[in-house]
Amino acid sequence: MKRSLLLSLAAFAAVLVISISIAAQSTSGYHVAKTFEVGGDGGWDYVNIDASSNRLYIARATRVMVVDVESGKLIGELPGTNGVHGIALVNRLGRGVTSNGKDNSATIFDLKTLKPIATVKTGEKPDAILFDKFSGFVLTFNAGGNSATVIDVEKAEAVATIALPGRPETGVSDGNGKVFLNLEDIAHIVVIDMKANKVVSDWKLEGCEEPTGLAMDKKNHLLFSGCHNQVMPILNADSGKQLATLPIGKGVDAVAFDPETQLAFSSNGEGTLTVVHEDSPDKFRVLENVQTQPGAKTMSLDPKSHKIYLVSAKYEPAPPATADTARPKRKMIPNSFFVLVMGKS
Repeated sequence: MKRSLLLSLAAFAAVLVISISIAAQSTSGYHVAKTFEVGGDGGWDYVNIDASSNRLYIARATRVMVVDVESGKLIGELPGTNGVHGIALVNRLGRGVTSNGKDNSATIFDLKTLKPIATVKTGEKPDAILFDKFSGFVLTFNAGGNSATVIDVEKAEAVATIALPGRPETGVSDGNGKVFLNLEDIAHIVVIDMKANKVVSDWKLEGCEEPTGLAMDKKNHLLFSGCHNQVMPILNADSGKQLATLPIGKGVDAVAFDPETQLAFSSNGEGTLTVVHEDSPDKFRVLENVQTQPGAKTMSLDPKSHKIYLVSAKYEPAPPATADTARPKRKMIPNSFFVLVMGKS
């Protein structure tokens, strides 16, 4: 009898351990750890964390704001970036580059002083921007011209223009001479050969509408794309084969991947952060949708601390609809802009 009881207890304990393990794997542990009240007027777009200096670069319509991520204090601003969308960091040169959508230009600036160094003309309406470590160049992805401008940051000049078969959004580099790029209007991913400065592959994203954010697992050669119809296609970066399509939140704009935790993220304007786990190079699952704040659609991941930085602001209630305006826009409350720091428990 005693032996039977002991065996039953052992079996129960084993089941309990397995159940706890499964429950632990079904959540990411991410939560809002801090909120920094930054303030300032104007809209925003991409953000970029420089973990080496604890600086967060934020595109704010006409300028770039730089925030210390330890204290939450504003370090300074880079003015004169009309319609700025994104910031690329070239730490080797101590320089940053902005994509100025309304001026068809890129501003090269000093990372320490935030002083402008030079302005480079780009294609029409540069939006997303990327530093490619392999070539040492920065690329602006020009939404109005269906092109990418390749910039030699050290010489402060454009060295090539790459024609694209659609409107570009976010791109990622594999660090070995290839850049992968979402094309928003046709829902494709194209592959750019940085040695030849031309498109060498073009893949359809099945079941996707308006892809925006894009991230990469460089070790396992996987691409994670965020689509506006609330799905995340996952592709093999060598063949273009679509391995999976997972549900995500509404209003995605950015996607990130953490190689240490094997987690992929989509930041969604509805106010959620979708967390996906890569169980293996061909198996993926959604862990959870973590609550953030409405409007927090862009983010930057620090792969060392595993913290995620998002930005948003507070808004007034929407005014009533009229015959001329069926969906009136809400107004941003002045000086209500903030940074959300997502940490793991």
